[in-house]
Amino acid sequence: MAEPLLRVEGLNAFYAGAHVLENVSFEMPDERPVAVIGRNGMGKTTLCAAIMNLTPPRATGSVRFHGEEILGRPSYKIARHGIGYVPQGRRLFPSLSVEEHLRMVSARNGRDGWTTDRVYELFPRLAERKRNGGAQLSGGEQQMLAIARALLLNPKLLIMDEPSEGLAPTIIEQLIETCRKLEQEGVAILLIEQNLGVATSLAERQLVMVAGSIALETTAEKLLGDPGAQRRFLGVEPVADT
Repeated sequence: MAEPLLRVEGLNAFYAGAHVLENVSFEMPDERPVAVIGRNGMGKTTLCAAIMNLTPPRATGSVRFHGEEILGRPSYKIARHGIGYVPQGRRLFPSLSVEEHLRMVSARNGRDGWTTDRVYELFPRLAERKRNGGAQLSGGEQQMLAIARALLLNPKLLIMDEPSEGLAPTIIEQLIETCRKLEQEGVAILLIEQNLGVATSLAERQLVMVAGSIALETTAEKLLGDPGAQRRFLGVEPVADT
């Protein structure tokens, strides 16, 4: 049998004496998107940091990408291996223009695939704003730039941490459409979200994280149809039909 795209087994992560992730295990068998959903403080961002080996968590267990162990490798080698990361909060350089952000990444990328021209086609608004600095962009434009920056590394898997955070509903709809286009391009997405609507719109497979563990593995249809699970795991009060 072919190795899954991503396999996480018995992943534990620690901040000093705090045990944040506890035996997290799941697989992405192919390029179909998967959502990890949960409330704030449940360990979702720590999961991203452990996979990408970003400080400060100390992690044990196993993370295999295309069958190759990557846990603990330097972050830049994980990125070069084919995993792109769109961090929570975008983390752009306020003084660098859109063009400079993209040129900085593309200068380090010698492979064929995503280019600045292609990301400008995907995000025409960035082409219009390419001389503007990171601090001069709207929240939606900043998210476009954070995604574009990750795409220039030609990832096979894109990990997106809370991409809808702080965005207006109309911009969130554009974000969802962009993610669907990336799926059609063959880019797998591991979506980290607390927005139930976004998570279930993008991924049929839902992993619900509670207190550092995967408490429930379900589908978007089942989760949307289970108000009790939404209240218990996500603190969501479903809106009654009118």
